[in-house]
Amino acid sequence: MTEKISGRVVRPGAVVPGYVEVDGPTILDVTEQGRAGEDIIVPGFVDLHCHGGGGHTFTQGVAAQARAAAAFHLRHGTTTMLASLVSSPYELMRSATAAYLPLVADGTIAGVHFEGPYLSHARCGAQNPAHLREPSQAELTTLVGLGGVRMVTIAPELPGALDAVRFLADRGVIAALGHTDATYEQTLAGIAAGATVGTHLCNGMRPAHHREPGPIVALLDSPTIVCELVADGVHLHDGMLRFAAHTAGPDRTALVTDAMDAAGMPDGRYELGGQEVTVADRVARLARDGSIAGSTLTMDAAFRQAVGAGLDLPTVAAMAATTPARTLGLAHELGALEAGLRADLVVLSPDLTVKRVMRAGAWV
Repeated sequence: MTEKISGRVVRPGAVVPGYVEVDGPTILDVTEQGRAGEDIIVPGFVDLHCHGGGGHTFTQGVAAQARAAAAFHLRHGTTTMLASLVSSPYELMRSATAAYLPLVADGTIAGVHFEGPYLSHARCGAQNPAHLREPSQAELTTLVGLGGVRMVTIAPELPGALDAVRFLADRGVIAALGHTDATYEQTLAGIAAGATVGTHLCNGMRPAHHREPGPIVALLDSPTIVCELVADGVHLHDGMLRFAAHTAGPDRTALVTDAMDAAGMPDGRYELGGQEVTVADRVARLARDGSIAGSTLTMDAAFRQAVGAGLDLPTVAAMAATTPARTLGLAHELGALEAGLRADLVVLSPDLTVKRVMRAGAWV
């Protein structure tokens, strides 16, 4: 049974008045017509980096919690996402990967992202320093062998890090660079070894300096790197968000939430990786030292923030869907409003709030 969703359709590089025609789980056609309603239709959002939301977490390896977190973000337009853990003991990494395999199989999540534990103590941010350690080939061999692991964030300056990046890249797992005190040259070495993502650019990284550009400049300037951007007005000033998007372009920047379970929840006390987090006025910080601890962001709010920062709709749609889909190797399935792709879309009102969400041709 076909259905036509009309409005201002945001396609790669253009906003077209018309409609998206859906046939079952697939986009049948996108048709331009002279006049359409005020609704804005964008591809379903793809979040590469998310720790939870709606009071539920991905970080504890509990399948029911993960399903509920994914359902919360789906209501905010995220039709594809990775389940991100924080730095954890190996036993938890292994048990969580196994527990999430059924969720990968049924499409609830697109895979697992390990943000750590192979990270810099100097740039650990809200990562639990008790769990940080050097990259372990033995751990990675077992974890990747279980299946479902899609991305691992590593600090490239650590002993064994470049071998770990090569190991992941050779097995089709995304190696991301982040939580790093690396020099410019050490970052380039990680990229040469096969890393393709920069984890939440600027955050958890040595700052840029004109005599030591560090990881920020190396990542922005490398044509094979996709830079994650947390567009919440807290992690990045809007000027930095706009600068990064203009510098790397929409094909190399991806909006992410880096959300924790407090997303969509009241201010108060929460937990992340065994550490107490206080949320006040949307901002999550570690109770012990005030470090930013993930976010309370959803992808629709990130979309609004990026547009409010001065980026146009096609650019932001690419950053929120098309580029992260390609990063995951899923561009042939989803991430744009094009005939033949999966019917994942979000209908936004003129003020960019979510009106309806469709995933695989079914309204949420």
